[in-house]
Amino acid sequence: MAVVRMRDVAQLASVSVTTVSHVINKTRAVDPETRARVLDAIARTGYRKNSIALALAKGGTQSVGVALSALSNPYFAELVTAIEARVSELGSTLLLGETHEDAEREYDLVTKLLDRRVDGVVLAPTANGTDTALDALVRSGVPAVLVDRLVAPDRFDQVGSDNREPVATLVDHLVGHGHRRIGYVAGRSGLATSIERRQGYDDGLTRNGIAPDPALVVDGGSDGTLAGQAMRRLWELTSRPTAVITGNNYMTVGVLRHLEHAGIVVPDDLALCGFDDFEWAELMRSPLTAIAQDWTAIGTTAVGMLRDRLAEPDRPFETVRIPATLIVRRSCGCSG
Repeated sequence: MAVVRMRDVAQLASVSVTTVSHVINKTRAVDPETRARVLDAIARTGYRKNSIALALAKGGTQSVGVALSALSNPYFAELVTAIEARVSELGSTLLLGETHEDAEREYDLVTKLLDRRVDGVVLAPTANGTDTALDALVRSGVPAVLVDRLVAPDRFDQVGSDNREPVATLVDHLVGHGHRRIGYVAGRSGLATSIERRQGYDDGLTRNGIAPDPALVVDGGSDGTLAGQAMRRLWELTSRPTAVITGNNYMTVGVLRHLEHAGIVVPDDLALCGFDDFEWAELMRSPLTAIAQDWTAIGTTAVGMLRDRLAEPDRPFETVRIPATLIVRRSCGCSG
């Protein structure tokens, strides 16, 4: 069943989304005839009253707090854009903060958002030590949704990409090109996404009958510089990999930088695939084969989960996995 949005009500009533918001939230007087059309459209569409507005009646602030790391990452920027659009559509505003992948800063940011009496929180948990922030959210009773890093299915609603199977699919794809020595540049230790993607790499090897070689897995730390150093170590092995998978976009950039500096040509000397697609991936000398995440769907779903939690505080917690897509280009050895 399709979700009815505020704009659907506005279209049926021949008014603006702002007018619908004013009728629902009683934030401004609306002409009685117009108000009647909006109410009729709400009844006909089955639109659920803005749950964030309901929180306002209970002393909320019609605001949603978002706590993420690496806001400069284009993927989190895309996520924030999707969250802001949905929050705005629901008549609320966004408070945004950066955790810098630091547990203490994460806790400080979460408590500051709670002090501002936000109606809900969207959080991408940091690696290690996040229980402090999560505990604070549980104690507050403020609805929260975890995004990207899914670590507490019994305590929070969560939404993120499927991480494990897509990496296994990359392994399958490379094996299909004849590769058996497949290196993996792993993300930061302790991140749920790093763990799941490494599991996917192992899954792919196992189902293709390839014995894991610990030397082929190197720590890229979810960082471009560290990933470049990791790629150098892989290339210095006596038995080099013929293909490499990188665990996220930052590490892909670092690996590409090292390969360019070392004169290693993709895919002639080394096949390369990465988790995370990015806008300029098609502009590379050999366009990148990558796993693309649907950040818009993740952000929209996260806000929908907050809305539903506000409306039904006792509903069971839910974890949603958004499918990721394999985009095949030339860096893996394909023709296009």
